[in-house]
Amino acid sequence: MKIRILGSESLGVRGLSCVVETRHRKIVIDPGVALGYKRHGLLPHPFQVAVGSEVRRKIVKALEDCTDIAISHFHGDHIPLANANPYQLSARVVSRSFQKPRLWCKSPNNVSPSMAKRCRDLSDVLGRKFPCSEGQTSELLSFSQSMPHGEAKGPLGGVMMTRVEDTKEIFVHASDIQLLDITPIEQILAWKPDIVLASGPPLYLRHLSSRTRKRARENALFLAKRVPVLILDHHILRNEEGYRFLEDLSASVGHTVFCAADYMGQRRLPLEAWRQRLYREMPVPEGWHKEYSQGKVGTDSYRKWRGISIQDII
Repeated sequence: MKIRILGSESLGVRGLSCVVETRHRKIVIDPGVALGYKRHGLLPHPFQVAVGSEVRRKIVKALEDCTDIAISHFHGDHIPLANANPYQLSARVVSRSFQKPRLWCKSPNNVSPSMAKRCRDLSDVLGRKFPCSEGQTSELLSFSQSMPHGEAKGPLGGVMMTRVEDTKEIFVHASDIQLLDITPIEQILAWKPDIVLASGPPLYLRHLSSRTRKRARENALFLAKRVPVLILDHHILRNEEGYRFLEDLSASVGHTVFCAADYMGQRRLPLEAWRQRLYREMPVPEGWHKEYSQGKVGTDSYRKWRGISIQDII
């Protein structure tokens, strides 16, 4: 089994997209990307936009010859969008690639009205209906029932987890569970995985209570002790506190808990957490984002920062 994580917060974007290749299948999971439209009152910095463009290119390339596409839920950082902003993946760009692969999708039930509309709009653009795959098993693929998107009975509804098995390994993709509820963790462990890629808790949210943070850490510890390879990314790495969380967790369990960049052997690029720093060190002309959205300017002048070159990380 070969696992490639394409986009996540430690890789410079919002998302948890990955490709899993077995002997006869190539499965793309959550083929979406976003940049966090505004953080600290700032739109994405052009350096971040450049990184996002490269992640988008990787996703488009992966979709071209995949056999299966799995969608955990219908948020804009996990799917192509019918009405994408300039920093997301447009459904029209990948519509042809969606015609042949088998689709495995979260049900449009138990989701917010906006998410349900996003699902309908995407289905219209692609010209395909999305099957409800929750609870199904087909050969090497299995899918969970709807699991809490964060806390149980929260406003964001549910997500679907994916299990991939080959002759030697079992991989689980657990997007947006955030480790805030024990139910998805129990399902993950019941699947007996060797490698888990999951969303950690949203530590960047100020309203997240100390009690919830404590529960997330306890759940993370419970999972990390029982999984040989655990990769935590996405929500947890939207600020730098998340890296301290991973270091503390690794020390507690006695082995490394990875972020996606570490697992892939790439440089950590928490660009959303660094957005203010990027603006200070590489000022952006007024009106740049509007001109970028109109195709009048590109990112050529913003492809290197602090010795980090876009060419070196793609």
